[in-house]
Amino acid sequence: MPPGLLQIGAVAERTGLSLHTLRHWDEVGLVPPSVRSDGGFRLYTEGDVERILLVRRMKPLGFSLEQMAGLLEVADALPGADGEEAAALRERLEEYRRLAEESRERMVRRVAMAEELVERLGALG
Repeated sequence: MPPGLLQIGAVAERTGLSLHTLRHWDEVGLVPPSVRSDGGFRLYTEGDVERILLVRRMKPLGFSLEQMAGLLEVADALPGADGEEAAALRERLEEYRRLAEESRERMVRRVAMAEELVERLGALG
């Protein structure tokens, strides 16, 4: 195996994701591995792992696969963009940030309701 490449099991361990999830994300084109071995094994770079971690952070916030793919597209294109293209990409990035913030706020409200329920149930007994 070429240096710097990780097999799917090592990526699963580092990211806390299942092999099934990583294979699915590859199959739908969300986060394919950069390299396939001669035997067809998935081999991931550190950059692939960073992309996987970004998607993993989006998943619990309720982002769709399409939204995840869109954010990866922006993240990939932004470093090499300039002028109007960079401005448009930053605008898209801000929209994803806003969506993440809204989702976080909904989660905070749900946690507060859960804590209130736990307190009330404790008071009953």
